[in-house]
Amino acid sequence: MTMNLSWIDDFNALAATGNFSRAADERHMTQPAFSRRIRALEEWLGTELFDRSSQPARVTEAGEWFRVVAQDLQARVAAIPGEARAVAEASSSTLRFASTHALSFTFLPHWLRALEAHATMGPIQLISDVKQKCESMLAQSEVHFMLAHGHTSVRGELDDASFPNLLVGKDQLVPVSAPDSRGEPLHRLEDGKTGATIHLLGYSRESGLGRILSALKGPTIERLHHQYILTAHLASVLRTMALDGRGLAWLPRLLVGDDLERGRLVVAASAIWHVDLDIRLYRYRAHAGKAAESFWAAAQDSTARSV
Repeated sequence: MTMNLSWIDDFNALAATGNFSRAADERHMTQPAFSRRIRALEEWLGTELFDRSSQPARVTEAGEWFRVVAQDLQARVAAIPGEARAVAEASSSTLRFASTHALSFTFLPHWLRALEAHATMGPIQLISDVKQKCESMLAQSEVHFMLAHGHTSVRGELDDASFPNLLVGKDQLVPVSAPDSRGEPLHRLEDGKTGATIHLLGYSRESGLGRILSALKGPTIERLHHQYILTAHLASVLRTMALDGRGLAWLPRLLVGDDLERGRLVVAASAIWHVDLDIRLYRYRAHAGKAAESFWAAAQDSTARSV
């Protein structure tokens, strides 16, 4: 006879109550079928696990021993998928990245190219999403690395969980607007102080940039006479709307630098409204395989050279 792992769940259900009928209901089967499974487990072990002479049934001494063994066995089985992935990761050359949308097509390509000059890299799998989703993917070990904007005064999920990270770049949130015919901002932030309504383009709750902006400038913005005419979690969407003259938006300088140089967008507020940003690379906390560890070492060396 071969051991059936589901018998352990049967055993636990009966050990919890001592009632065959109730345990059978919990395991979604008839009582006779449930009783046969318990008996099969006992026959496989060669000893009785329950004293059926009393009601409720009591766990025997052998049953108490098996309870501990069963817990260890279930824990070992639960760990097998993760261990199997770790073994596969150790021999895999593919690096899995999660990155926020704005950094995926601004900072990331140039940064990787600079790293490739000092280290050999295999294929990269990139997942681009909002910061909240990227944080979740790294926390659940779905990716090796996560790249996102940050600020020392605004802690995120990975900061609170003490994930290792590196400062790999700098950026800045800048309030911008499309220009009028004279090259002046169509939407000027200071106008909100005089009672004129400012049309703002804002970030939704899912946005990491929105969290930073809200924490650092939110109370001050709320004191202005303003109206949010559109919210979105992507900075690229807000950029498109700003270019169309729909309102004022705080956008990463890396994203709108070319627009500012060409005059398609103009800065719409003084420097006190600008928000300096970090660009941080977070990594999986445990050993992530040869390729990922090699990449992390290269990123650390690159950061040290830039200091």
